[in-house]
Amino acid sequence: MNLLVTGGCGFIGSHVLDQVVAQPETRSVVNLDCLTYAGRLENAAAAAASPKYRFERVDLRDKAAVFQVVREHEITHVLHLAAESHVDRSIAGPGDFIQTNIVGTFNLLEACRAAWSGSPITVRSPQFAPRFVHISTDEVFGSLGSTGHFTETTPYAPNSPYSASKAASDLLVRAYHRTYGMDTGTTNCSNNYGPRQHPEKLLPVVIRQIVARQPIPIYGDGLNVRDWIHVADHADALWQVLQRGRAGETYCIGGGNEWPNLRLVEQVCDLVDELAPQLGGASRRLITLVKDRPGHDWRYAIDASKIERELGWRPTRAFATGLRETVQWYLAEGAATPVGSRS
Repeated sequence: MNLLVTGGCGFIGSHVLDQVVAQPETRSVVNLDCLTYAGRLENAAAAAASPKYRFERVDLRDKAAVFQVVREHEITHVLHLAAESHVDRSIAGPGDFIQTNIVGTFNLLEACRAAWSGSPITVRSPQFAPRFVHISTDEVFGSLGSTGHFTETTPYAPNSPYSASKAASDLLVRAYHRTYGMDTGTTNCSNNYGPRQHPEKLLPVVIRQIVARQPIPIYGDGLNVRDWIHVADHADALWQVLQRGRAGETYCIGGGNEWPNLRLVEQVCDLVDELAPQLGGASRRLITLVKDRPGHDWRYAIDASKIERELGWRPTRAFATGLRETVQWYLAEGAATPVGSRS
């Protein structure tokens, strides 16, 4: 397959690149990324060492450029991760989220539809019939109470401009399958953690604030619950969906690790105190509760039984081990600059 990964210079995308360039099923891997503030070429350095790797600096909002990439590289498969993804930024300015997440997804779908309609690709390689997998978020489902889990049949109820834009792009992908017969799939995943995450996200923020001995702002009472998955487990799940997922299906991906924000931050504080005692310890004292953000969802939790049942995937990394390794990575990288609250 000639695989296009969008957003490969971002956090999750770079780990997906690491996964797919190592697979014998990939003939070429094209990384399409416009290198916004959240994209770094360094994130894709390991994948870039592969002779399969190609990089295209293209903005999904540029329809002509997107069409050109799909056509020139004879793309047969897509893992579409590129998106504006930060809730706080979407509240402050939703315009970029509408243009990138909705219009950008539309441009990519149209490019693939044009390239694959009547294409000889399927005749040449029937085992690699074209497929488009769209990577989304559990935030499209809105907020849970103290019980229950999101499933593939949970109604959409987005509560932020970010999640609304992702919900819209999910529905576009579904429509292209139903209307045009395109082989598509959608995944909705819980919160990711691991190396290379942008500093605006919760865990990097916490670690940087601790290193700088600055307050760690936590929204509301800190008891909003999130389900966490290691980014490498997520990347593995996406490869399974790309290879073996059923056309037109949605798969929920989760780690089964529910933590209130406050309890997670306390764990990170304790790990930093253990791993970097020279900072002075007692990092929990830096935790500061601040005014809650608008539309803050109370709880997310994923039921991942469908992907486990149909594709045999399940997360393999123990949360305690993964969190420790993640903290060690950020400390080794020199987490030194506080960038504000993003919890």
